[in-house]
Amino acid sequence: MLQPQGTSKRAPDPGPAVPGRAWLMLTLATVGFAVNFWAWALLSPLAPRLQDSLGLSSFQQSLLVAVPVIVGSLGRIPVGALTDRFGGRTMFPLVSVATVVPVLYLGLAGHSSFPALLAGGFFLGIGGTAFAIGVPYVSAWFPPERRGMAIGVFGAGMGGTAISALTTVKLVDAGGTAAPFLITAAVLAVYAVVSALVLRDAPGRTVPTEPLARRLGATFRLGVTWQASALYAVAFGGYVAFSVYLPTYLKTGYGLTQADAANRMAGFVLLAVAMRPVGGWLSDRVGPVRVLAGSLALVVAGALAQSFSPPLAPVGTIAFLVMAAALGAGSGAVFALVALLAPANKVGSVTGVVGAAGGLGGFLPPLVMGALYGAYGSYALGLVLLALVAGAALAYTLTGVRRGVERRVPAAARAR
Repeated sequence: MLQPQGTSKRAPDPGPAVPGRAWLMLTLATVGFAVNFWAWALLSPLAPRLQDSLGLSSFQQSLLVAVPVIVGSLGRIPVGALTDRFGGRTMFPLVSVATVVPVLYLGLAGHSSFPALLAGGFFLGIGGTAFAIGVPYVSAWFPPERRGMAIGVFGAGMGGTAISALTTVKLVDAGGTAAPFLITAAVLAVYAVVSALVLRDAPGRTVPTEPLARRLGATFRLGVTWQASALYAVAFGGYVAFSVYLPTYLKTGYGLTQADAANRMAGFVLLAVAMRPVGGWLSDRVGPVRVLAGSLALVVAGALAQSFSPPLAPVGTIAFLVMAAALGAGSGAVFALVALLAPANKVGSVTGVVGAAGGLGGFLPPLVMGALYGAYGSYALGLVLLALVAGAALAYTLTGVRRGVERRVPAAARAR
């Protein structure tokens, strides 16, 4: 009974107009995600320099890069629910324009003191909410059997953090502290105009009519919300934590220069970004549970290997690259799970909560790593904790999550 329904849903997709428009909307959404994440990550590459110029402690430096993460994460909950109601066509330009303000403030006036940086970083977190717009927006444009791949492609927009890592320090060296902020603000403004003119919501998009509080309450009662949140806190949270703290880790632990550490962090980010659509694509074919299990097992292995503080070449580099690939693929698989199990009119709300969990998962590790290094002069214990958390998530995936998928999704759909 399920297969004929799947066939009837796929029938209009190969038509000449709908697929092309869907891919255009996916491309624009991915660009918007990347641009907003570029802004969201502007402080991370500068953190070591700001620590030296302002005399910050290790904890203050960690807090500086963590504040945009937590604000962007918690902000995804209302932004995801608002996207369900108003659509991505409205929300993408709105969030992009709102992010311009803190970017300009940080570039022109807010980089001269720690309190000013914290205030700017707080509002910079708005850029991190763009993720909760794109997942429901993209899901509505693609049929169920292709949503894992489509959401994975959209998730590659998290590579905006790599743009920041590769360009921010160089732009500061070439044009002063304001340069990367002014350029990013200009790109955000251009994207806001283009998206307002070109983006369209999917035909037949389900628009909820319940009040926001009631919709969020219903979202929190869904099992998939909590399952996906727990897994995303590990997969995407691990990615976020490394993307904001890896330059500090490499500079402190291995004595690399700021530029070299930022370049290596960009390599980590780019591999994770490339693997995210792969994780979604594989989830469409073998199921998200298998992809998640394999990814988490690799994170456990990589974290344990790195906890022994091996030489950076080759063991340390291999360990970090393995974790990057696994965290990227695992992040893509989590939202393939959301697309598979979440009701159509609650995808945005579920995405907001799950995205918040992922960001919060990235908020805590930099603080823990900074505190542990300050106390013990080593990052080993922090990496062991990562391995333990990933191991617990692996066990949960193979038990509770697998049973939940088998109970709610027919075998024919899981094997599709």
